[in-house]
Amino acid sequence: MIRYTLRCEQGHQFESWFQSSSAYESQERRHLINCPSCGSDKVERAIMAPRVVSKKGREPAQPAPATPVETTPSESTSLMMAQERELRSKLKELRDHIVKNADNVGDRFPNEARKMHYGDIEHRPIYGEASPEEARALIDEGVEVSPLPTLPEDRN
Repeated sequence: MIRYTLRCEQGHQFESWFQSSSAYESQERRHLINCPSCGSDKVERAIMAPRVVSKKGREPAQPAPATPVETTPSESTSLMMAQERELRSKLKELRDHIVKNADNVGDRFPNEARKMHYGDIEHRPIYGEASPEEARALIDEGVEVSPLPTLPEDRN
């Protein structure tokens, strides 16, 4: 997986994950990447620092330590809670954007995604349901799929 920092024509910056650089390029060519702020499909990669991997190949090399900031346990906890709230808010925003701008094809998702991948039907944004095995089979075939974020409140 590759995380790209992207920027739309309006200057909004956001991040998105892709299976590979070719998956990003394919989605960009088909105008499937949209800015979550304004909806523009005129998106490009922003300049970003590469993620450096250590010699072991598994653990990222640690960046040079920043000047330590003294925090009390309660400050640390409140910062963590604020970050969690922000992450949940962003995930909800992403989910709402997908639901608003894509067709829910339900349990037909694997078949619809496959048909689009092989050019049998026109590409369009869709979402739906697939078992883990169906999702793995799609990925093995090279079909670009991503799970829709589920938040704890969605399960209640």
